[in-house]
Amino acid sequence: MDQTLAFNRYAIFQTGGKQYQALEGKTIAVEKLEVEDGQEIIFNEVLLRRTDEKTVEVGKPFLSTPVKAVVVKQTKGPKLIVFHFKRRKSIHKEKGHRQPQTVIRITAI
Repeated sequence: MDQTLAFNRYAIFQTGGKQYQALEGKTIAVEKLEVEDGQEIIFNEVLLRRTDEKTVEVGKPFLSTPVKAVVVKQTKGPKLIVFHFKRRKSIHKEKGHRQPQTVIRITAI
């Protein structure tokens, strides 16, 4: 297999206190953003960017080149069960939680 075919340009950016790897065309679920569906967003907090096989740019702390994305939809994550229990007392509570998320598609690095 040719090594040039295996290469992918990517960037690592942060939003909502978490870091994500961005590949062009990739769909990612990030923490909820207050934007409309179909709207373009720009992430300026880019930590690292790989442009070709030998070039990697690392920000101190951020790079000046943004990552651009389009909002696909607003959704909720998987359900997490929170269970409180007190032994020998017949007391237990079960509660579910679904974290709101925004699904984005990366358009440019």
